[in-house]
Amino acid sequence: MSTPYPFGSWLSPITAQVAATQGLRLGAPSVDGTDIYWLEGRPAEGGRNVLVRRRADGTLHELTPPGFNVRTRVHEYGGGAYLVHNGTVVFSNFADQRLYRLDRDAVDAGPLTPVPITPEGRWHYADGIVDPARGRIVCVREDHTVEGRECVNALVGVPLDGSGGAGQVLAEGFDFYSTPRLSPDGARLAWICWRHPNMPWDGTELWVADVDSTGALTQARHVAGSDSESIYQPGWSPDGELYFVSDRDDRWRLYRGRESEILPVPLALPAEVEAGRPQWILGTATWMFTSPTRLVVSYTHEGRWHLGTAELATGVFREFAPELEPSAWLAPAGDEVVVVAGSATAPDAVVAVHAETGATRVLRAVPGASIDAGYLSIPQSVWFPTDGDRTAQLFYYAPRNRDCVPVAGERPPLIVISHGGPVAAADSTLDYTVQFWTSRGFAAADVNYGGSTGFGRAYRQRLNGQWGVVDVADCICAARFLAAQGLADPARLVIRGGSAGGFTTLAALTGYPEVFKAGASYYGVSDLEALLHDSHKFEARCLDILVGPYPEAKALYEARSPIHAVDRLSCPLILFQGLEDKVVPPNQSEMMADALRRKGRPVAYLAFAGEQHGFRKAENIVRSLEAELYFYGAVFGFAPADRIEPVVIDNLPGR
Repeated sequence: MSTPYPFGSWLSPITAQVAATQGLRLGAPSVDGTDIYWLEGRPAEGGRNVLVRRRADGTLHELTPPGFNVRTRVHEYGGGAYLVHNGTVVFSNFADQRLYRLDRDAVDAGPLTPVPITPEGRWHYADGIVDPARGRIVCVREDHTVEGRECVNALVGVPLDGSGGAGQVLAEGFDFYSTPRLSPDGARLAWICWRHPNMPWDGTELWVADVDSTGALTQARHVAGSDSESIYQPGWSPDGELYFVSDRDDRWRLYRGRESEILPVPLALPAEVEAGRPQWILGTATWMFTSPTRLVVSYTHEGRWHLGTAELATGVFREFAPELEPSAWLAPAGDEVVVVAGSATAPDAVVAVHAETGATRVLRAVPGASIDAGYLSIPQSVWFPTDGDRTAQLFYYAPRNRDCVPVAGERPPLIVISHGGPVAAADSTLDYTVQFWTSRGFAAADVNYGGSTGFGRAYRQRLNGQWGVVDVADCICAARFLAAQGLADPARLVIRGGSAGGFTTLAALTGYPEVFKAGASYYGVSDLEALLHDSHKFEARCLDILVGPYPEAKALYEARSPIHAVDRLSCPLILFQGLEDKVVPPNQSEMMADALRRKGRPVAYLAFAGEQHGFRKAENIVRSLEAELYFYGAVFGFAPADRIEPVVIDNLPGR
């Protein structure tokens, strides 16, 4: 029989070490013949990304030797860091950002010695495709060679034999480029480009050009897209027809075009689904052909992702493998599609799914503890009322631990999670970081506040000019709604978030000091003006849209910045920061911690050397989770069941 224990003090097998093990990040699957490739981001190796190949017989080979980290810094968030064609691998190495080649003969013979094909220098490369007729790759390049100047983005051709220096510029003039894709006959190139202040989910343009005998682009023409239309993932059908995703009708949907005529692809899907993703990282996909007449499409509905297949000849569309929630990549493999996918009860794995039968084969699972389902909380999709007579969506996780029941009459403390981005979305697949809390007696609410993706352009645009207002109001309304439903203790409401979610956390704590009783900010923004001046190119102008043009809106930046409202913050706060973060620099957390200490407010600050934007090292993932639990125990007066190294909390009464 289960024993009653106070919420927060439940003993759980989902330790911080288990959560760190899940930190093994699987991504970017690719198929070359019968070989399947993917990336593994390994916390135990300092977060190094390793390229892995799986042969048809099931054998696995690590292709990138120690000292190499397959990761690009294009847009700082990266993505599209490798490609493979006929056994030749080209990848970006994080330390020097050069492109390296591994040939089939070298891969099969070993030991592996990658060969650089771009020179030393300050160029970054990503999102490439092979142009076999011309012996090169076509990719995005960032040129950082001129000090004091914003880096220059372009599409370039890089010879595979390393004879082309830093690359031949093929297209330039826009601030950003992505997704260069060659037609099957190699005669045309499609790509996406956009200009400041747009982010790729605000407005992009789709262009197509002919490729002449020298490899140069000619007759470049604009096909679709504008400042008010977001184009995502252009590509080609096997017979050379152009396909792409557009939100021209509010939702990201699939279209096809012959440059003079653009038509929606007839998919019998509910009107409220979306088949596009925000391009925080490069190289993602939501559609692909598995035969000349069959499409596989991933789409989101009510915040959850699904897989479906469409027969273009008949117009028949159906969902398959409904137990899986695919992440941001698709790779065709004959009658199968290779995805990274999970579910509410299973962490991400590399999976091959038969597009006809839905049969699945797990190619690579995240190693670690096998957790009994009795400790797992299943997310429930909840729509709740928020400001302006609107509704917003969240995933609610009830406390769950098969060995524990709550003390009679006690309501659980609630952790409201404000996701990063801010134009991103909460994910309903198994996340041991969330289960770490729910299995200890916390409830959790992962909020898709206005601005989140997956619910249409109008939902995303709720945040335009309103960052720090709409997102905060939605998190406040979510907490109050769940408390009113009896699902949370109104006296123990917590908000936590990372990056942009850290800003929402800090803004909620300073703007509504009566609601939350504790908060945790992971590399969060505290000063919008400082972020504006410190930001990298990709996000250098995004605040023009989210807040307002600067310096005209200077007063608004000051009013929205939590650093200027420390006097209003009345509850304890813990801050976490990577000291090599280039997206949200350490001074953002340090300024907040210093200001709170001067004001006599309870605050803890943990900084981690060697960490960038998002913690990748296992020991730091463990320490941050355990420190946050210790912090809540100290604030709410419960004793965690775990043995935890104490955390220094300045100005906490009674300590």
